[in-house]
Amino acid sequence: MRRGWLTFQRKMREMRAVAYGLAHKDHPILVHMIPIRRCNLSCTYCNEFDDHSPPVPTEEMFRRIDHLAGLETSIITLSGGEPMLHPDLDDIIRRIRGHGMIAGVLTNGYYLMPDRIQRLNDAGLDHLQISVDNVQPDDVSKKSLKVLDKKLAMLAQYADFHININSVLGAEIHRPEDALEVAQRAQQYGLATTVGIIHDGSGQLHPLSPHQTSIFEQVRDLGKSSFGRINKYNPFQDYLVKGKANNWWWCRAGARYLYICEDGLVHYCSQQRGHPAIPLEQYTREDIRREYMTEKACAPYCTISCVHQVSVIDRWRDRQTLKFGGKPEGTEARM
Repeated sequence: MRRGWLTFQRKMREMRAVAYGLAHKDHPILVHMIPIRRCNLSCTYCNEFDDHSPPVPTEEMFRRIDHLAGLETSIITLSGGEPMLHPDLDDIIRRIRGHGMIAGVLTNGYYLMPDRIQRLNDAGLDHLQISVDNVQPDDVSKKSLKVLDKKLAMLAQYADFHININSVLGAEIHRPEDALEVAQRAQQYGLATTVGIIHDGSGQLHPLSPHQTSIFEQVRDLGKSSFGRINKYNPFQDYLVKGKANNWWWCRAGARYLYICEDGLVHYCSQQRGHPAIPLEQYTREDIRREYMTEKACAPYCTISCVHQVSVIDRWRDRQTLKFGGKPEGTEARM
């Protein structure tokens, strides 16, 4: 009964965030923030980690969270690196929840134990996602079902927050059929599932083979989460699988979606670091309005699903009229 009540409360807060996003457009909906760049793993397809960086000081994380709250941010998801390596992660989550924002964590799952899961419950975590890349660990990734299966069982038993298991497909994944096995196993535990397409170092597309496409469709059809349903009925995924450009959407990165690196700079996303690279403490509503209207050249072959999902809220309004750098467009925008 307790878990059901917490789920109801979380869904109500999510619905309010969506409703506010539909009614108002000058605030971020989703922010990915890096509390630590260091990771305990070294997956070969990932360009978002190192093996030495210290955690961002907790007081600095608090200041960033407070500033994002002032911008009326709806959701903050902590990523990395491996965010569980931050010694004060629970306090950071509490700070997010203290402002009424939804709190999420992206983790490789290695540090999850019953007592650690309970601490996340106590901190008020709303969402946790683990990407499980294969059934057996290999030279690409150690995030395997063999290693993480017991962690999934622990989450199913102890977690009060929503859990999503993301399986992946792409050029560097040796056994595409592993994605289906991972999704099926997650669903046996009652966990939500999604499937993603691995991007290259610029966040761009690697088209799927016919065999990969078949696996992708089977995994996607298993999806029960809200994100899974968005992906199932959203042409983004179908276009990417076929290697076709998505020319029908407006990327709202820098406005509705922000990526805050460990140095506290605002970027479009993890794969477009360096744009606009403005310190968060200097980021204002004017920056949000500018980037909201700025067309992103990387958008047609982008595979960053969280940016896709956030953009759906604004698909019906405001064609982008600025080119990169804030200049008015000289040609007709994509429709």
